[in-house]
Amino acid sequence: MDKLFLFIATGAGSGRLPKAPGTWGSLLGVLLWLLLRRLDFSAYAAAVAVLFVLGVAAAGAAEKILDQGDPGMVVIDEIVGQLIALALAPNLLTAGAGFVLFRFFDILKPFPVGWLDRRIHGGLGIMLDDAAAGLMAFAVLHAVLRLAGIF
Repeated sequence: MDKLFLFIATGAGSGRLPKAPGTWGSLLGVLLWLLLRRLDFSAYAAAVAVLFVLGVAAAGAAEKILDQGDPGMVVIDEIVGQLIALALAPNLLTAGAGFVLFRFFDILKPFPVGWLDRRIHGGLGIMLDDAAAGLMAFAVLHAVLRLAGIF
């Protein structure tokens, strides 16, 4: 069971790649978006919710297995955060913008992202700050798309 939790938590091993595991996890999130983007919104949201719940369990287990708080190789949070950021993205170009926005909010951790990161721990804490970063990226991306008359 430990291997399964680590497989999920590390994004099928993408979090073990050298340098910037969060970016690798985010790129895997973009690849998953390519597979899920044609789903209607309710099915897409359900898939992301399932991944979030699995992520809470897997990330929490990974902390215990690795005996380390919020291990860098755990990237299921970046995958889910990226999927949140890209929800309803109309094309690959906007997905690229969503990728950059998510990484911006995930790295800089403005309020409430940083607040969640500092105050909530365990699997839920690992997942929540990236979900918040994903929501912020989603909001900015869709505000720009609306202002540009694209969405």
